[in-house]
Amino acid sequence: MSSNSGIQIPTRLPLLCTHDGVLLPGSTMRISVDTARNMQLVKSRLLKGTSLKSTIIGIVPNTRDPEHDSDELPSLHSIGTAGLAVQVVGSNWPKPHYTLLITGLCRFRVTQLLRERPFPVAEVEQLDKLEQYTEGDPADGELGELSQRFYQAAVQLVGMLDMSVPVVAKLRRLLDSLPKETLPDVLASMIRTSNKEKLQVLDAVDLEERFKKALPLLTRQIEGLKLLQKTRKLRPDDDKRVLAIRKGGVFPGRQFSLDEEAEDEDGDDTALLEKKVKAAAMPEAALRVCLKELRRLKKMPQSMPEYALTRNYLEMMVELPWSKSTKDCLDIRAARVLLDNDHYAMEKLKRRVLEYLAVRQLKSTLKGPILCFVGPPGVGKTSVGRSIARTLGREFHRIALGGVCDQSDIRGHRRTYVGSMPGRIINGLKTVGVNNPVFLLDEVDKLGKSLQGDPAAALLEVLDPEQNHSFTDHYLNVPFDLSQVLFIATANTTATIPPALLDRMEVLQVPGYIQEEKVEIAHRHLIPHQLEQHGLTPQQLQIPQDTTQEIISKYTREAGVRSLERKIGAICRAVAVKVAEGHKVSRAEQHADENTENKAEDSGIAAPPEMPIVVDHIALKDILGPPLFEIEVSERLTLPGVAIGLAWTPMGGEIMFVEASRMDGEGQLTLTGQLGDVMKESAHLAISWLRSNAKTYLLSNGSTDPLEGTDIHLHFPAGAVTKDGPSAGVTIVTCLASLLSGRLVRSDVAMTGEITLRGLVLPVGGIKDKVLAAHRANLKRVIIPKRNEKDLEEIPAHVRADLDFVFASTLDEVLNAAFDGGFPSAVSHPQVVSKL
Repeated sequence: MSSNSGIQIPTRLPLLCTHDGVLLPGSTMRISVDTARNMQLVKSRLLKGTSLKSTIIGIVPNTRDPEHDSDELPSLHSIGTAGLAVQVVGSNWPKPHYTLLITGLCRFRVTQLLRERPFPVAEVEQLDKLEQYTEGDPADGELGELSQRFYQAAVQLVGMLDMSVPVVAKLRRLLDSLPKETLPDVLASMIRTSNKEKLQVLDAVDLEERFKKALPLLTRQIEGLKLLQKTRKLRPDDDKRVLAIRKGGVFPGRQFSLDEEAEDEDGDDTALLEKKVKAAAMPEAALRVCLKELRRLKKMPQSMPEYALTRNYLEMMVELPWSKSTKDCLDIRAARVLLDNDHYAMEKLKRRVLEYLAVRQLKSTLKGPILCFVGPPGVGKTSVGRSIARTLGREFHRIALGGVCDQSDIRGHRRTYVGSMPGRIINGLKTVGVNNPVFLLDEVDKLGKSLQGDPAAALLEVLDPEQNHSFTDHYLNVPFDLSQVLFIATANTTATIPPALLDRMEVLQVPGYIQEEKVEIAHRHLIPHQLEQHGLTPQQLQIPQDTTQEIISKYTREAGVRSLERKIGAICRAVAVKVAEGHKVSRAEQHADENTENKAEDSGIAAPPEMPIVVDHIALKDILGPPLFEIEVSERLTLPGVAIGLAWTPMGGEIMFVEASRMDGEGQLTLTGQLGDVMKESAHLAISWLRSNAKTYLLSNGSTDPLEGTDIHLHFPAGAVTKDGPSAGVTIVTCLASLLSGRLVRSDVAMTGEITLRGLVLPVGGIKDKVLAAHRANLKRVIIPKRNEKDLEEIPAHVRADLDFVFASTLDEVLNAAFDGGFPSAVSHPQVVSKL
């Protein structure tokens, strides 16, 4: 090699001080530039330069601690590396800075610092004169021996790597093509070394010294790889792996890094995933699919998008509880005690759970029942589901279905879609980790329907005991056994549940609570819970039963107990203010003990309240305000043409007033109150029956038609609420009979029942809720259809004892029971028996 073929650098170089590392000739390094001097160098020299010479700068290691760096130029290291700026990348986030890609060319020594600002410029002397290496014979003497030993060590290091990796094969070829004099710098920049060790290699200007500095580093790397290989041989399942190579280029433009800790762990993860698949105890069909996907995963490069999808699928499959289950607690006596402690009343639900436990004792392979609790809000449907899980000793998972309008929420998405994921059923099983949990499908009556499908139809397979043993989620695409899952659905009404879905569930009605039950629930559960939530104790606040009854009757009107709990919470907050003020006054009095004058002044401060604070009727009105609901039955029935009916709503039973008035007109009937078609037809039926029987009940006043020259207006109060159904028929007949006869209906009577043109009274639904509503309103007599007598068995005994039930099969019996002294008729009709 002639002197003209060597690398020649300018005698004056701008200097870049770096903390990031040590740049050696023949290696490439990225350097972050954020200090003022270095930023000025990049802007003035690299960005504005137009010649190749302007891209050559000097890289000097900064040995000062970067945390204690200052504006003053540090003492420069005497040896540096001339580098070629290959790339400059700028960014303004999180602060303005540049990133340089620098390739090392040769060493230089700083002979004189010419200037410090705006960036340092120094006069330099080039140290690496490559032509001197070729003038002598490097194979002779100690230098030749060192170079040969270093070359053999480098070949041994590369031989320990996987030659199937392209970058390793390229490195092996470079070892044969590069001059041996450049190997110390190249290898020292690739292997795992500290900045201090690289600095020693940089400072080794003499080639022989450079070989002596780099050879121990190379030997240490080889010993580390040997130890790692010996450790890996102890694992029989591991295949040959790439031990250590960091992706990058090779000399002269890019850098290798051989690091035993940077090994590729993908093979180990795949082997671990295969172990998990075999240990998951999957059914044969699922195991076959997983092994097939695993074979595809092994052949697939990590860069492919499908690699992550396949891996996520396999991880989901191994996390599912294919054979994991909890052991049921089948002690019926303990279960009864636990259910009674958690919930008051709800005898039907408790009995059904105990029946399930009893059958499980006799038959261990019983399929999980599919129950549907239907009742008004606030009666404890969701909480009793959680209590059932505790009773059985099972895991509990709640799935809220209100507003769900995509069938993929139930069945999952197919894996061909971007962002696909399993449905809520499979996700719930993964969450609980067992295959026999209690699943609560909350608000199943509020499922929607959209262009994405009908989730209620997707639930048909989930809730069918004959099909859910092989439920197929679109994401898994293999059957999963749901037969051991105990499904409990909750709903406020069955009207919006599709018939096919309703047919698959065992419907258990959860009626509203009567007043006595609410009092017990309040003192057993609600009041202690609210005291705990507000930091109070029973020694600070007491709510007598009389006060609780007044809250229930005058401040809440609901089937459940949610409003009752909110009212109790309002009382607790008001008492908490009094208690907190009492503590403050007590502390003020303690500080006022210094002199008697302060005591006299403090006597005006209100004294702490006496404990416990008992909430009576007066305090209740001060805290909750005037009563929201009043008993207005006697006031409403002071005029003819008013009757009380009973209605069923999803919130429970309600009493409903029907008002009628007459005026001169042409015999027209006006209906108001936002009525449905069925209720309008009931009103026309009532008018037709009264007109046809006007003479019989002395309603005609001498004329053949009681509506001759008269208009009738029927109104149902609460006009903003939609009303419909046939059960108001007897109430409308009674209201119109009172109007036409001028007699008052009894103030303590409520009624319900469908009517026919022949005057028959047909059965209706919701009897229990309606009777409880009449009992809450302090009514004494309830008229119901004769064929609904069987429904009274569900009503508590003390409620039946407080009410006088009249079972009517004809309208004549209804009118006689609704008016004091009966409703006289001119002709007595024989008993008509319905043949319907």
